[in-house]
Amino acid sequence: MTDHIVIVGGGPGGYEAAHVAAQLGAEVTVVDTDGVGGSAVLTDCVPSKTLIATAELMTDMSTARELGVNFHDHEGDAATSIAVDLARVNARVKQLAADQSTDIAARLDRDGVRVVTGRGRLGPDLTVIATTASGEETLRADAIIVATGAAPRTLPSAQPDGERILTWEQVYDLTEVPEKLIVVGSGVTGAEFASAYLSLGIDVTLVSSRDRVLPGEDADASAVLEEVLTRRGMHVLGKSRMQSVTRDGDEVTVTLTDGRTVTGSHCILALGSIPNTADLGLEEAGVATDDGGFITVDRVSRTTARGIYAAGDCTGVLMLASVAAMQGRIAMWHFLGDAVAPLDLKKVSSNVFTSPEIATVGWSQQAVDAGEIAAEVVMLPLAGNARAKMQGVRDGFVKLFCRPGTGIVVGGVVVGPRASELIHPVSIAVAESLTADQLAHAFTVYPSMSGSIAEAARRLHRV
Repeated sequence: MTDHIVIVGGGPGGYEAAHVAAQLGAEVTVVDTDGVGGSAVLTDCVPSKTLIATAELMTDMSTARELGVNFHDHEGDAATSIAVDLARVNARVKQLAADQSTDIAARLDRDGVRVVTGRGRLGPDLTVIATTASGEETLRADAIIVATGAAPRTLPSAQPDGERILTWEQVYDLTEVPEKLIVVGSGVTGAEFASAYLSLGIDVTLVSSRDRVLPGEDADASAVLEEVLTRRGMHVLGKSRMQSVTRDGDEVTVTLTDGRTVTGSHCILALGSIPNTADLGLEEAGVATDDGGFITVDRVSRTTARGIYAAGDCTGVLMLASVAAMQGRIAMWHFLGDAVAPLDLKKVSSNVFTSPEIATVGWSQQAVDAGEIAAEVVMLPLAGNARAKMQGVRDGFVKLFCRPGTGIVVGGVVVGPRASELIHPVSIAVAESLTADQLAHAFTVYPSMSGSIAEAARRLHRV
């Protein structure tokens, strides 16, 4: 007998679950509201990293003269500046997001997954009621996955208008370069946008309620990033809590709780996320949520209601597209009886797409310092790396954590260009419980940035 799976939400948690379920022979229906791919593809990860790709190019161009490259105008005179065409950048951003959504939808269609455009709500006895343009449809299921994601958090005193006061989902409608941008919030989203727009040549002020940028990341990494951003001209206001954001014509004013004000032409609000879990019928279905509205799940994505799973940002487990996708896959592997391993957050690698990037995996320096785990630590600056010197890279480092005695690698941090790629060998070491010696003995190309990972591992060797 064929299992019927209904998935509410078409983001990474939803569409990856759909692929697995279809592969295992289930009949799958996805109820999606805003477009297949969800916010990760349409308004968050794909758009922001596309914008950041342009910012990275601008950063590289700014160091070109140091590497012996000069620019000249059509008359042969030396060019003194480069500028970004934000309208063209954002047009490309939105087109790439739409194309990615189309590609995902096409793959779902190839897998035989039915996509219903509408709003899904949990009904009685494992049903989903889909409200579509043509009316209501009741979908019966053997298992349901809720993967409705999350949305930008706003405050009554800081309401976006989509023109000058913006959430991170609204920035792609900008056609003119902001004269002076204020970013409120120094978490991952705020830091990424502040760094990107600074690289695009925009005057940026970052308002942080904490004492440092990226308070949730490795402290050494945060210190490097803040030093770089400040050196490049960003104004970082630490320990400055926003009270309100108001607009008067073309001017935006951010008022701080201590009475100070910051004015600019535009403001991006990066105040965190709230789950899209209201009016889904969760309580009636027996699905528990926490005080913030996030769905409670275990490590195989089960909710408190039999036959109902949840995946992605609506669970608040770890707001990464990769984690959402894995939660969705795990849910289907578990329900459909395939081999499954519970989600292990200590094996999740993540990256902050600032300039420089900050990538992490496994146990953290904070956990080591707090005595949660005993580990030996080595930190190796990239400034001594031959490839880094060739590319004009001075900022960044590799940090590895290994268990004393066994030498098993339990975590790592990489700060530098393309850290999101460099973290992968460390992720493999953490996932497979490799020792520092095993990591060190694998060949690396010379010269390469990855050579610093092997060098750091060699420094953890104990006779």
